[in-house]
Amino acid sequence: MQLDQLDLRDKVVLVRVDFNVPLKEGKVTDRNRIIAAVPTIKKLQSAGAKTVLMSHLGRPKGVRKAEYSLSQIVQAVSEELGQEIAFSEECVGEKPAAAISKMKAAEVLLLENLRFHHEEEKGEVDFAKQLAELADVYVNDAFGTAHRAHASTAIIAQFFRPDQRAFGYLIANELEAVEQLLHSPKRPFTAIMGGAKISDKILLIENILDKVDRLIIGGGMSYTFFKAKGGQVGKSLVEEDKLQLALDLLQKAEEKGVSIFLPQDSVVADDFSNDAKIDQADNMQIEEGWMGLDIGPKAVNDFAEAIESSNTILWNGPMGVFEMSNFARGTRSVAEAIVKATKNGAFSLIGGGDSAAAVRTFGYDNEVSYISTGGGALLEYLEGKDLPGIMAMLSD
Repeated sequence: MQLDQLDLRDKVVLVRVDFNVPLKEGKVTDRNRIIAAVPTIKKLQSAGAKTVLMSHLGRPKGVRKAEYSLSQIVQAVSEELGQEIAFSEECVGEKPAAAISKMKAAEVLLLENLRFHHEEEKGEVDFAKQLAELADVYVNDAFGTAHRAHASTAIIAQFFRPDQRAFGYLIANELEAVEQLLHSPKRPFTAIMGGAKISDKILLIENILDKVDRLIIGGGMSYTFFKAKGGQVGKSLVEEDKLQLALDLLQKAEEKGVSIFLPQDSVVADDFSNDAKIDQADNMQIEEGWMGLDIGPKAVNDFAEAIESSNTILWNGPMGVFEMSNFARGTRSVAEAIVKATKNGAFSLIGGGDSAAAVRTFGYDNEVSYISTGGGALLEYLEGKDLPGIMAMLSD
């Protein structure tokens, strides 16, 4: 069922959120995942529900560690909701049950880190059942963990009837955005793939070739393509065991009528450092001792032209080492072209991870159509895989 269809008044609603946020000295340094969960929480509050939030944080591997305690994010969540929330030092058993029994309508309780229990990642049924016993209704709003068959995401749903469970607004929006992208895109549809390795994106590229009109390839992965084509790439990143795969992907694209855009040139450096010597080079002729760390000016222009004339855009992966200012221009130019296309009516989906970080770094997060909160989950969904956390909610 949809969240708006559930009977929520006076119900205890257990919500799986993704509050796996970065911390520094016990303070949240990036609140985007918390902010993304606010609409669902606000809906539950306005409906008179008692909202119990559960999440993981980091990888404590079943051991209670202070640096992974969700108590550190209570203040940030309270500030984003505009009201104080309560905290339970445990996620199952008597402590959370006692805290819930004292709750009033519209109040919010955050449970301690699920991964302090090894049963969470193992997807153990008994642990899922203990979580389920805390509530009347279950809401999954953690798209970032939907690809994991964990107790709180994929196993717990079986303990709630279909009319007692729903996706939160965040997951519903994620699914709607991907469905629009894959099944009803406005043409031309351009996918932009970046990042370090082809091996991380093989399945995604193969699946997307049946759907896109253009495929732009940048970032470290592009040098494997140039090496495969007989180019000299200096000491640029290359996956030597993926050279034939690169040629095969180019062949598949040609057979399917997909236009491939590889960067003609690069900003090269003599060291992996922002202080290194910098030059520009044709990507078929990068000299020994030099490495490509960003796309060059010709590639910037080629890519921008293709992006700005697109009506549907998927972006996953940066064009270079954008964290270093001297190698950020290519990634920024792609972001700017996507913003321009979006203003002209294109639908743009930014695929989580580094792409999302780049868009936010450059201040364009409100100027694209949608930024996914799920890195790995989005990739697997786009690859055509079933996500356990999604499928469990759809079962009878």
